[in-house]
Amino acid sequence: MPEALPIEFIHHVSRLTRDLDRSQKFYCDVLGFEPIPRPNFNFRGAWLFNYGLQIHLIEATEALDAPLTEVGTRVDHIAFRVSDIDAVERLLNQNSIAFRTSIVPQTGVKQIFFLDPDGNHIECGMYPPTPTAG
Repeated sequence: MPEALPIEFIHHVSRLTRDLDRSQKFYCDVLGFEPIPRPNFNFRGAWLFNYGLQIHLIEATEALDAPLTEVGTRVDHIAFRVSDIDAVERLLNQNSIAFRTSIVPQTGVKQIFFLDPDGNHIECGMYPPTPTAG
């Protein structure tokens, strides 16, 4: 087996956004992230943090392709481990956010997939501990 890169954990995920204020509100109010200091770049953006992860929102200066409007389960996404999947479903319903539920047949893990305001897919699930290699 080839030697792997010395990756320790996910540090941040960057997302382009058409509407910085709307996306920041979504990530803070719905997902529980908090704003953190960001360098004074020459473009608008926001850095957010929680759960050991940073989200870097970058306001697009060019038109983005039309957002996806249907929630998929086999597309690029950010996956978050959660402690209460029912609370996720309740919160999404309270915020009128469409989602799709999936159950992993081999493990019984319930997954919830939904879209952020720009059509980026997000997954939440109560995953078992990651098995160790070896």
